[in-house]
Amino acid sequence: QVQLVESGGGLVQAGDSLRLSCAASGRTFSSFAMGWFRQAPGKEREFVAAIDWTGRSTYYADSAKGRFTISRDNAKSTAVLQMNNLKPEDTAVYYCAADAWGRGTRDQYEYDYWGQGTQVAVSS
Repeated sequence: QVQLVESGGGLVQAGDSLRLSCAASGRTFSSFAMGWFRQAPGKEREFVAAIDWTGRSTYYADSAKGRFTISRDNAKSTAVLQMNNLKPEDTAVYYCAADAWGRGTRDQYEYDYWGQGTQVAVSS
């Protein structure tokens, strides 16, 4: 089992930055790929970013490219999503997820463990 706890969400203005963290406990964090997904009201959950178990390969949704950066610290069992130049359309609940396969994927159904989510609201 892996437990994931997100933090760092909040209410910000357009153009601001937020840093989301995902703290993992349980099984060996370093063997998992990590992903960030989000779900806006009335919409389906969508992929935002992923990083493989080594940290060397990263993947981004088109909406996140150039503004968001995913990273991980295996020593601290933490994954981070740095979000810059936030836009109102980034408003959503953000979830981190762990994929035991380790390679990183955009497919939410490949992820084995999920956090409870953290709310991000961006005002215009």
